This record gives sequence, C-alpha cells and structure tokens, in this order.
Amino acid sequence: MVNVVVNGACGRMGRLITQGVSLQEDMAIVGAIEYPGHPDLGSDSGVIAGINEIGVPITDDLKSVLDSSDVIIEFSKPEATIKHLHQVVDADKAMVIATTGFSSSEQSIVHELASKIRCVMAPNMSLGINVMIQALELVAKALGDDYDIEVIEAHHNHKADSPSGTALRLAETVANALDRDLAEVGVYGRHGIVGARPHKQIGVHAIRGGDIAGDHTVMFATEGETLSVVHRAHSPEAFAKGAIRAARWVVNASRGLHDVSEVLFENS
Repeated sequence: MVNVVVNGACGRMGRLITQGVSLQEDMAIVGAIEYPGHPDLGSDSGVIAGINEIGVPITDDLKSVLDSSDVIIEFSKPEATIKHLHQVVDADKAMVIATTGFSSSEQSIVHELASKIRCVMAPNMSLGINVMIQALELVAKALGDDYDIEVIEAHHNHKADSPSGTALRLAETVANALDRDLAEVGVYGRHGIVGARPHKQIGVHAIRGGDIAGDHTVMFATEGETLSVVHRAHSPEAFAKGAIRAARWVVNASRGLHDVSEVLFENS
C-alpha cells in the first residue's frame, strides 16, 4: 500500500487527488495539509473532496503525518512547497511536486533539496503535454530558424502565476532545441510600438478567463504557412491522474530529481 499525503488538500487539485487516490486499490490518503488558519482545518479531507469520510482530518502540520507516509503530493504555492520540501528531506520521504510559479532562486533551492530524496517534479502532469514536449523538440529542429515561434497559454481566472509553468517549459524546450537562451530571446507579451519582431525572438503570452483548465499552443510561422502544436486540457482531472501515477512510481525510484516523462513513458 502506498500511503499518500496531499499538500494543498482543499484546493481544486488537492480535492481531485484525494478523489483519485480513494479509487486506487493500492493507495491510501494518510494526511491532508493546508495553510495555518485555513477555515477547513479539522474537517475530514474526504468530505472536503466530495466523497465519504475517510478519517483523515485536514491539518497544518506536515511533520505530524510524515512518519506514516510514503509519498507527498504537492499542489500549493512556492513558499509553502519549499517549506514542506525541507521537512520531507529531513524525513527522507518521496515527493511529487506540481507547484508552479517558482522564481529562479527558488528553483535552485528546490532542485538542490529534491536531489537528496526520490522526487518527481513537473509544471504539468498530463500525458498529452509531455508527449507535446517531446514532439516540439523534433518540430523545432526540423523547421530551424526560418520560423517565428510564439507560445500562447490560457487558464482559468483563479490562476495566480503568469505565464504558466507549462508555457515556460514549452518555450524552454523549443529554445534549447534551437540552441537559444530563453533568458535572452524570450519576450512576455507586447504593448505599444515595439518595432519589427527580432528574428530569433520567442514570444510567450498568457490569457486568463472563466474555468479554462489549460490550453497551450506553440505556433511556428513563416512566409506562406503556419504550423501550430496544440494541447487542450478539458478538465484538471488529467493533471490529477498524472500526479497519482507519479506518486506510485516515485516510491520505488532511484534517489534524485526525476522528470515526469520518466514516469509516463517508462513502459513505452
């Protein structure tokens, strides 16, 4: 049995993770974490997730449930994730990190800490997005520098970070495939008289509205044609399923930081 702790248990993704784990014969929720002062502290996490009582109250103390856990699934905010990661490292447990919005300095801290345990980290846990990432490497190399590249993402109106972590990963993928440094060629939205588009620029643009689960488009445009690679998530369940799959996989993985592609394509 894989014993799971969910950080961010009352959020949309946390509730879906709780629902999904409850359907697995080989997994169980043993802890549910929220921030201090959250109004649902003490409530049964199963009830909050919209299922039956599971006897796991929501708490703000991760340490209190680490001993009984095998893996922690983290869908929260960068500051909370780093705090939790320190505790997970001290307890030598496995972790799945799906939090986005890290600064470059925070990313460095996460990578250093996560390398000490068994950890899977990705801005997007869906199978489709990770197939898209692999496809983009081939597309970018095949088309080369003759095509302008734009990344467009759309999410619901509650999403805090912009652009999405997935959009940044897609932009980094095509930049690396073309031997470009995204820090030098990336531009995030345009306004005013910006002049002609630099040839090797990679544009990244964010749209927010309604309940969009997550749309990502990478457009390759040149004179005479446009090629777009598109992924649309119809519901956040796709991300929850990937995170649960990663949690099952990582408990038996080698120590170190793993990409979700290792999980999703291990038997392909």
